[in-house]
Amino acid sequence: MASTSAPTGRRMQHRPRVLFICGSLNQTRQMHKIAQELPDWEAHYSPYYCDGLLEWFRKAGMLEFTILGWRRRKEALRYCRRAGLSVDYEGRTHAYDLTVTCSDVIVPRNARRSRLVAVQEGITDPENFWYWARRVFPFVPRWAAGTTWTGTSNAYDRFCVASQGYKDLFARRGADPDKMVVTGIPNFDDCAEYHANDFPHRDYVLVCTSDARETLKLDSRKRFLERALAIAAGRPLIFKLHPNEDWERAQREIAHMAPHARVYTTGSAEQMVANCAVLVCQYSTLAFVGLALGKEVHSHYRPEELARLLPVQNRSAAKLIAQVCRTVMDEAPAREPWQSGLATANLELSA
Repeated sequence: MASTSAPTGRRMQHRPRVLFICGSLNQTRQMHKIAQELPDWEAHYSPYYCDGLLEWFRKAGMLEFTILGWRRRKEALRYCRRAGLSVDYEGRTHAYDLTVTCSDVIVPRNARRSRLVAVQEGITDPENFWYWARRVFPFVPRWAAGTTWTGTSNAYDRFCVASQGYKDLFARRGADPDKMVVTGIPNFDDCAEYHANDFPHRDYVLVCTSDARETLKLDSRKRFLERALAIAAGRPLIFKLHPNEDWERAQREIAHMAPHARVYTTGSAEQMVANCAVLVCQYSTLAFVGLALGKEVHSHYRPEELARLLPVQNRSAAKLIAQVCRTVMDEAPAREPWQSGLATANLELSA
């Protein structure tokens, strides 16, 4: 197992410069929390990015349902701007000693040239058709199966994971166990904190929808709603829609089958979980929040599997990941010189 102890080897003579590759708002917040534990480092941030054929797909608007899409990029940039963070779009301006990425499903070429730490976001996709397709045909790209192949690039120096259960799972799928460190993940290492909230409702059945249809996965919304209604059995019902799904369509479907339910498109889903009596979801990290808070949870995962994968509740994941970054900086050899690329202004930055 990789060590998280303080670095003991050679020290750098200059202030380390690190690029945090963000993604969704959840991933961006996690990157920010880690950076806050490295106050003596020079930190810059970028939305998630890619190169090669994928970049062509992205520019053609074919990846809008992923964190490469413009909507998610815009959210990350807005967060950075409001938090006063330094944005280096796709790492074009500076050379970096270390990159911390929210996902290794795609690792851009320039990020492979620096020391690299990957951080698990949350729950990963189930082992779907594309997962097994890659098992049989290794030429199928890892990203085709969503987050199922998380950790298996092995392009990183260290991979910080949520729990021992996830470490075992990623190792079974091909991740190098010697590179993984169980640190917990920053947004889910203290679920009890979500009890402190001002959400006005209590003791309801909370249904958290997914973006399965938007991300081209099989999903029967009608069947999911029927199941939620059966579990609710007349109790108050609240829906929290996934931020990446078609809200108009989802609201229309809910109004047809559950006209008396409350529907929220925004707000903290974690706090809604804290106030509910029962949680119904599919493949959502919120299932972990519900489990950690002792709620009755109905999801597509078996309860014993959820318990095995539950992120450690150590309230110190960001600090532990920062320690991993310091260890990597101290012990891992430098790679090729970072190719900064063009430092020209990008129109997307002004959006």
